[in-house]
Amino acid sequence: MDILVQQLINGLVLGSVYALIALGYTMVYGILELINFAHGEITMIGAMIAVATIGALSGGALPIPVILFTGLVAAMAGCMALGYVIERIAYRPLRHAPRLAPLITAIGVSIVLQNIAMLIWGRQYIAFPPVLPQGWHTLLGARITDLQVAILVTALVLMLVLDLLVHRTRLGRAMRATAQSIPLAGLMGINGNRIISITFLIGSALAAISGFMVSAYYGLAHYYMGFLLGLKAFSAAVLGGIGNIRGAMLGGLLLGIIESLGAGYIGTLTHGVIGSNYQDVFAFFVLITVLILRPSGLLGAPATDRA
Repeated sequence: MDILVQQLINGLVLGSVYALIALGYTMVYGILELINFAHGEITMIGAMIAVATIGALSGGALPIPVILFTGLVAAMAGCMALGYVIERIAYRPLRHAPRLAPLITAIGVSIVLQNIAMLIWGRQYIAFPPVLPQGWHTLLGARITDLQVAILVTALVLMLVLDLLVHRTRLGRAMRATAQSIPLAGLMGINGNRIISITFLIGSALAAISGFMVSAYYGLAHYYMGFLLGLKAFSAAVLGGIGNIRGAMLGGLLLGIIESLGAGYIGTLTHGVIGSNYQDVFAFFVLITVLILRPSGLLGAPATDRA
């Protein structure tokens, strides 16, 4: 029982990060029907900026919360600027091109960002500075750290805020109208280009926060980390229903739980033939299964829920 609870906690923490990244995919797809494969690399850039900033400030006279907050703000600012530039330069000129063109462009942007990060920070793994709290608590016989609590609470709050933003605010109505039809939204006085840029800014900010969380959780960052994170988050978006905000949240949480439970029990179920090091397989197994059995995802993608 203790192992089950521990794996569920680990899965919820990991799944909340996947959900935040998946929201960036699903928001862009909801409006442009574009799979932004560079989104995982934006997450990676956020992690790199955060680690570099915190490392530069640690050891000084600043309090640890101020250092962490500064690193997070720097990561968000850098990723939002990057997301805005990518949308303006790489995607906007191809908005009316055949769908294959922006898809290939997104893959190209992903590769470019990887190489830029490698040139700036190098090929080696970068350790997260040892400034995080080390406390932990016991829950139903399982251990949950202060960092896990902070990640889970922050992610859930951000998902709630985003859901309220999309479904309860004027900006959210403009985003949903733009998702229906950019030209028709323009007839109602909605600036489609502005809404799309805001969508990229919000998604990039969430990616930066996710990158900060992942690097803090695993204690390191690497120029290639965004590739696998992006694929898993995309799997989560497809699992919940690509283009559906709440579907991305559900898909991310479910994927994290499935991956964690698989890693915890696969060795016992296969009598040691397959170990926990195969946990990354579960994300793609889930993706293939969903695409075969329910291509629209668990919550589908009804037009009224698209953002």
